Amino acid sequence: MIAKLVSPLGSPKLAATTAQFRNRLPTQFRRGAPLYIAVVVFVLFLLNVTLFHSGVQDTTFVLPHASTKHNIPKYTRAEFPRKIWQTWKVNPLAFEQRDLDTARSWVGKNPSYRYEVLTDDNDMQYVEWHFGPDGFNRPDIVNFYRSVKAAIVKADLLRYLVMYAEGGLYADIDVEALKPLSKFVPERYNKADIDMVIGVEIDEPDWKDHPILGPKSRSFCQWTFMCKPQLPVMMRLIEQIMTWLNGVAKEQGVPLAEVKLDFDQIISGTGPSAFTNAIIAEMNDASENPGRPITWDTFHDLGESKLVSRVLVLTVEAFAAGQGHSNSGNHDARAALVKHHYHASNWPSRHPRYKHPAYGEVEQCNWVDECVKKWDENVAAWSKLSEAEQKSIIAEKERKEKEREEQRKKEEEERKKKEEEDRKKKEQEDRRKKEEEEAKAAKEKAAKNNAGKAGEKAAKDNKP
Repeated sequence: MIAKLVSPLGSPKLAATTAQFRNRLPTQFRRGAPLYIAVVVFVLFLLNVTLFHSGVQDTTFVLPHASTKHNIPKYTRAEFPRKIWQTWKVNPLAFEQRDLDTARSWVGKNPSYRYEVLTDDNDMQYVEWHFGPDGFNRPDIVNFYRSVKAAIVKADLLRYLVMYAEGGLYADIDVEALKPLSKFVPERYNKADIDMVIGVEIDEPDWKDHPILGPKSRSFCQWTFMCKPQLPVMMRLIEQIMTWLNGVAKEQGVPLAEVKLDFDQIISGTGPSAFTNAIIAEMNDASENPGRPITWDTFHDLGESKLVSRVLVLTVEAFAAGQGHSNSGNHDARAALVKHHYHASNWPSRHPRYKHPAYGEVEQCNWVDECVKKWDENVAAWSKLSEAEQKSIIAEKERKEKEREEQRKKEEEERKKKEEEDRKKKEQEDRRKKEEEEAKAAKEKAAKNNAGKAGEKAAKDNKP
């Protein structure tokens, strides 16, 4: 008996219907159907994976120096930002009169510019805002600035951070504007060709090999300068400071907050020398003639402003007149743009200069050749003396210093005594004048009253 074949589709009716439907589909479609179904299944799988991971935290590795929020637009305007920046311990409403006077000089001579002071209370917020994840996304810079405690290091670093983030003009709180900012770029230049305006501060290259003065003998001024935002030189400077100070902390075996720095370390690490070295390095990187390196010789005895690699360098009189060295002239010179009063420059008291036990600080010579040579000769001779001779010289020095201090106190007491005598004399004079004026007024009043009474009497006598 032959077994009865059974259709895999079940009932004869379903098989007939399926056959009828199959006969209506093109043969080519029927052959490709498995492939189409596989593609659909794969797409659905991918969608499910995406939905499944939508609530899972993204662990993609992000470079710490790349912004994940947005691309920071490059500054393309020809003009410098019309903004004046200063930094200080307190806000302008709490300024002492001396600081208020210098601040007013900037606002008064530049009424169309915005003016802002960053303080010890809001500087950290500024750095976090501009260099945090929604800004330039540089957590290393934010953390570094937060960790540093030396006030002068933060002051130097903050000006560079501000100039990188927003640009404009920076001036120390004790710098007075002598001329408006419109005079900072001579008319012969096109501002579109300039990214930065700086001035010479110290131009004493004859002392470049001196063990103490050498690193400070050639520098640009950083108590006043102007630049457009996001310049590579500012970031170069910021990162160099971070690398340097982290290295010092490692050498000293302490955290950043506990690093000890002397005067020369501040100058070379964050101050004018660091500023100058970064700018000259950037000038060379941007130079159109790499075969001729740019050195300080380019700016020595600068008689007029010079544009080098989009950096306009002004003469020493512009920002550093009246120093008594570097042929800096005086503040009455036509080229003088600002006046530095130095009343806020007391940071060396916390970061002392090298002071010889007998001959003091060579910086007291203020770059006068004869004085520096004499200091060097004395120091050289000192090393050849016996310990007893050295102690004798120190004792003599201390005796003279004591005499000078006693004389200073005596003169101060005499000055105060004279001021007190003058004050009392003035009070007596003012009192005498007041008594005379009161007596005169009383006399005039009495005379007026008598005249009135006499008039009344005459009127009564003449009455019919």
